[in-house]
Amino acid sequence: MKNPNKGITLIELLVVIVIVAILAAIAIPVYTNYMQRARRADAKTALEQLRAAQEMFRAERGSYSTNLTQLRNTWGVPAVSGDYAILMNSATVTTFIGEADPTTARQITDGSLFIDQDGVKTPADKWAK
Repeated sequence: MKNPNKGITLIELLVVIVIVAILAAIAIPVYTNYMQRARRADAKTALEQLRAAQEMFRAERGSYSTNLTQLRNTWGVPAVSGDYAILMNSATVTTFIGEADPTTARQITDGSLFIDQDGVKTPADKWAK
């Protein structure tokens, strides 16, 4: 004898909804973290460009540039890289500190990245990932 009632029950529907909700609760934070790290990679590249430009400037002139605009115009250091503003916090003829400062809400929690004339990258945990 065939069962005349075809379809799904309310319980079956609720079980499926709960399973989808659990999967979403796991996947969304993982994806968000992945995207945050991907956007951070753009900032790392821009800071490396800043450091390379400073080294080229130093090779030509014997000191580091204290003018970020000059580095942008001459050696192509970006002003903005994705969700980060590229800044030079302090610069003297012998030292500099470059900063990638997050400018969007989705990256604010990530914090700033820094690089100095010796290639020291801080915070180290964010550069390692």
